[in-house]
Amino acid sequence: MPIDVTNLTGRSSGDRWNRASVGDIWERLTWSFPDKEALVCREGAYAYPENARLTYRQADELANRFANALLARDLQPGDRVLAFCENSAEAYVAKIATAKAGLVFAPINPMLAPDVVAHLIDKVEPKLAIVDDQLWPKAEESFALAGFEPTVTIPIDGEVLPGSVSFAEFVEDASTAEPDVRIEGDDIWEIIFTSGTTAMPKAAMVSHHYSYYGAYSFALTLSRGVRFESEMRLVTFLPLIYHIADQIFSLPAFLCGGTVVVGRHYDPAQLARTVSEEKITALWGGSPAMLDEIAAEARKVEDELDFSALSVVVFGWTAIPDRLVAELKRLSSEQLTLVEILGQTEAIACHRFWPDKWPETFAANAGEKNYVGVPCPMVASKIVDEGGRALEGTVEEPGEVLYRSPVVTPGYYLDQEATEQAFRDGWFHSGDVCMYDEDGLRMMVDRSKDIVKSGGENVSSLRVEMILREHPEVAKAAVVGLPHERWDEAVTAIVVAAEGADPDPDQISSFCRERLAGYESPKGVVVVDELPETVGGKVLKYKLRDAYAGFYDG
Repeated sequence: MPIDVTNLTGRSSGDRWNRASVGDIWERLTWSFPDKEALVCREGAYAYPENARLTYRQADELANRFANALLARDLQPGDRVLAFCENSAEAYVAKIATAKAGLVFAPINPMLAPDVVAHLIDKVEPKLAIVDDQLWPKAEESFALAGFEPTVTIPIDGEVLPGSVSFAEFVEDASTAEPDVRIEGDDIWEIIFTSGTTAMPKAAMVSHHYSYYGAYSFALTLSRGVRFESEMRLVTFLPLIYHIADQIFSLPAFLCGGTVVVGRHYDPAQLARTVSEEKITALWGGSPAMLDEIAAEARKVEDELDFSALSVVVFGWTAIPDRLVAELKRLSSEQLTLVEILGQTEAIACHRFWPDKWPETFAANAGEKNYVGVPCPMVASKIVDEGGRALEGTVEEPGEVLYRSPVVTPGYYLDQEATEQAFRDGWFHSGDVCMYDEDGLRMMVDRSKDIVKSGGENVSSLRVEMILREHPEVAKAAVVGLPHERWDEAVTAIVVAAEGADPDPDQISSFCRERLAGYESPKGVVVVDELPETVGGKVLKYKLRDAYAGFYDG
């Protein structure tokens, strides 16, 4: 077919030589850094020792073999490949291989309830499933409910599930040649399920263009402090297989020619050692609470560790205390760049706030206001009130954040109603509530569904949680609104005690009243052993609202 040199509009870039495909990322690096480590997986995060440290050439050839094995099963473009896996070299290779084959990777969070997993299997109608042997006890009931069976086992513990073949067997006779498939940048290559904190998870579609734009936007942030971008060594022990973090905490390093280092699951002690041993330059740390745990573990063996290579730490979900910023810089260097992000599965590029870029603002508000800064330059974003009025120029007037960007999901798979609702008026409605300060910087108020409406006032659960975490006897805190005869919703604190502490609920209430307005202060405090959380550390507040719905009865 001749190359089109006449059309100036409506052009397509789907040929091998000019397309944007996530599956091409490793292959393109074989032309520049073929023998450089692309993917390094720590102990427990691989089934076969030879996959623990894969160069770009090795990773690409293994992904080609898996992709060709998929296509040999007569899978067609757009067919879904289900994954029930935690972090591993093999699961990540399978993800890239699925993109290479022009198929759609549909990973499921193993923490979801069996009926939810069965529902998601039914929704995406996969043609093939990849399952970790370690996770089969969690998956078996769900697969039975959906009438589905695993096809490929990743044998982390050395077991191969009945009726399936091992990862090694699946790729054994497959070609290392690049699959011959046509892929367009707007094709969907991954379906990532939202966290489902209020209802069944929605299936957010991710295109190749979404991934490229999102990854490049974060490559600019994550490569700070290294002389050459290819020196980036990015680590995370948080989920990369079934979480949107794969877009911004793995692909950016590959697009720079750097290295991604992965742990099986969150382990602050092992993560601290990995930062030192692997000379990590960039860390996705999750929440400030997680960073605090990493720093605490590092202090225990500080003489054995070297954090001097660390140049960027990224965190999210809530504000970071100034004392923790100082501690992380002490462990690494004063040049360490910390950045808070605000994003979501459907729109991941979003906001960034650098405490060192706005030091006076940070110093004046650390621990009290959750600054998320400004939108990424790739994103058009506005804050609007309930009537749709833009709030630019206002100060501390909360409204919903809206986005327009190529780093926004094209929609929810097989859910027209939810898609049209999310994209009404030509903007993506995030559900996040933010407001401006006097300088136009943005502060996160809350998720709209988590704002407590108490006695006619709107209370930010995030603000109250920040104060609660300042209490020396509180390790973790979540704030929800519970039914109350007088207040409609009563601000209620659910807290986990710090190690060795036995906090008094009345004393915690008094602590909050000294620092918050009366309507913001908790009307009740409950001390629990643990909070229901996602693997990324987000509290599942709907479970707390359900569990304590009758707390104020009588």
